[in-house]
Amino acid sequence: MLSLLKTSRIDILGTLRRSCIRITDTFSEVSAVCNKTLDRRRPCITPTRLCSGKRYNVPPSAEFVARVSGIATMGKLPYQETADGLDAAFVGVPIDTGTSNRPGTRFGPRQIRAESAMLRAYNSGTRAAPYESLMVADIGDVNVNVYDLKDTCRRIREAYRTILATGCIPLTMGGDHTIAYPILQAVAEKHGPVGLIHVDAHADTSDVVLGEKIGHGTPFRRCVEEGLLDCKRVVQIGLRGTGYSPDAYEWSRAQGFRVVQVEECWFKSLAPLMAAVRTQMGTGPVYLSFDIDALDPAFAPGTGTPEIAGLTSIQGLEIIRGCHGLNLVGCDLVEVSPPYDTTGNTALTAANLLFEMMCVLPKTKYYD
Repeated sequence: MLSLLKTSRIDILGTLRRSCIRITDTFSEVSAVCNKTLDRRRPCITPTRLCSGKRYNVPPSAEFVARVSGIATMGKLPYQETADGLDAAFVGVPIDTGTSNRPGTRFGPRQIRAESAMLRAYNSGTRAAPYESLMVADIGDVNVNVYDLKDTCRRIREAYRTILATGCIPLTMGGDHTIAYPILQAVAEKHGPVGLIHVDAHADTSDVVLGEKIGHGTPFRRCVEEGLLDCKRVVQIGLRGTGYSPDAYEWSRAQGFRVVQVEECWFKSLAPLMAAVRTQMGTGPVYLSFDIDALDPAFAPGTGTPEIAGLTSIQGLEIIRGCHGLNLVGCDLVEVSPPYDTTGNTALTAANLLFEMMCVLPKTKYYD
């Protein structure tokens, strides 16, 4: 009986061993086929683009790398500490020290990066191919002082001087709108007075608020005073809401700004408006500043000073895409406050708008 059991055990083990060998062989064959398939498809994610003959940073495709994996950077781009060697850079300025209502924009850059994992390499609507034509990376955040707004402005100004000195175009994730002032100080030092496309629910041209001259409601007043803007090449789009006077935009018009109140945008495409804006901006340097509260709260509730009856997300895209062909020298997307939108949709919208900004930079390649 023991002999029979021993023989049966040997037979069973032999059968199992042969089965395991066959399974291993089959797995090896499948792996080889898969690897060949991946090898054939690998050009989709390699940073080498034969059509350009140059190397660019290309985010990993979600076809091969799970979106939820890895450390969050803008669009899953590589992180580097400086702007050296870059055509454009995503940079965060995480402050809400200048806000007048709901705080939380200090968390904006972090949440925008997290939601940007949904972005892909090509713009299907415009056929832009930024990663075939621009060297782009995420260079992290400005080291702000959350206790001192004036010192934060100094730090931002110095950081952007360094970025701009490399020839890199900054694509900024805010942060509240105060940051536009020190950024434009650095931009104007390099380029001289610039044209401005300002998309916002508010003009942000107040003089003094609660005794302070620096805050998210005053940046463009300060910019005009310091000669940072070419006032005949400034347009403000989407302005709306209640005001402190019957004509809240009188000061803007007096400086020569073109003011486009939201009522002029309702129920229509903004493509004709942007054609006129391109003519207004001409060939000179232009800065694009986009406050997420320009969009109606139905599309972007996660912000500090929401106003009803705003632009649609489609109109937001039309405005940015309408900047194609302009000499853009910098862009920002500000006022995303994640605590007021637990869905993440405001930050997701912001991430897509920032991608669209990258797609209209001067060197970006487009497929026919």
